[in-house]
Amino acid sequence: MTRKEALVDSIVAYLLEHGLADLSLRPLAAATGTSARLLIYHFESKEGLLTEILEAMQARLRQSFARLLEPQAGGKQPQPPLKLLWHWAIADANYPYFKLLYELQILAIQNPEAYAQYLQRNALNWSDLILSIIPAPRRDPAFATLCGAVFDGLFLELMGTGDRKRTTQALDRFIRIVGDARAFRADT
Repeated sequence: MTRKEALVDSIVAYLLEHGLADLSLRPLAAATGTSARLLIYHFESKEGLLTEILEAMQARLRQSFARLLEPQAGGKQPQPPLKLLWHWAIADANYPYFKLLYELQILAIQNPEAYAQYLQRNALNWSDLILSIIPAPRRDPAFATLCGAVFDGLFLELMGTGDRKRTTQALDRFIRIVGDARAFRADT
């Protein structure tokens, strides 16, 4: 592991504990055993640091989810992929990472000049992941966008209310609605 990779891990741990609300490079540097000057050296700016942290966290989460999707014994997935993604994301081990990602995403949306490239890559990466888990007959960019928007909305609702039961029931309802709509389409 390179020094920068170790630093990214330390920064992620710091952000998981402290969030972004009052992020300042000096306290971050002190907490991660480096200096603000070295953070700038490695990441060029606070925005560059956050962009790299976001990308590293998302890459790790996507890899983790891809491993979860690997064929199970018997070759059958026990639940719809979107539900599998939901349960994986809200699990105690993953929820703090997703919560931080949404916090970072909102920061990036508020400052699109600094984060424009990140925002576009992020949208494409998650759309690609969603497209890869949608069954082939339903696989199209508009449907992937709809699934991603439902997931985002429900996750933000979960963050705001803490109500896992209701948000999970809402996802189940969406999955049923999509399944019911497919049954009534003549071209399916």
